[in-house]
Amino acid sequence: MMSLGILIIRLVMGLTFAAHGTQKMFGWFKGTGLRKFAETLASINVKPPMLNAFLAALAEIIAGLFIATGVWMELGAVLVVITMLVAIMKVHGKNGYLQKGGYEYNLHLIAIAIGLAFIGPGKYVLFS
Repeated sequence: MMSLGILIIRLVMGLTFAAHGTQKMFGWFKGTGLRKFAETLASINVKPPMLNAFLAALAEIIAGLFIATGVWMELGAVLVVITMLVAIMKVHGKNGYLQKGGYEYNLHLIAIAIGLAFIGPGKYVLFS
């Protein structure tokens, strides 16, 4: 049963994280797409904005897929942690915890990613 629980957490967290990346990269799921995401990064002085937008979106897609599939899940967890720490430092940290635009969701994702990395993917892995 524990492996089934881990699978549910991996699928929901991983696929949601990957979907957020596709919003930024391709504009899917009512997202802004890469150009608008780069403009947002430029507005907060992230340079070079297009390269960083591409790398952030790609990291979210790859991290989410690694976690969802259980393949290279630890690397996926590292990518989640790095991406969310940057989001906290550049955007959400100044808003505080449990405030509008705060960093609690980012911290939540960091905790899930680290927890999954320590626990492992369970027995339901795409390639075993």
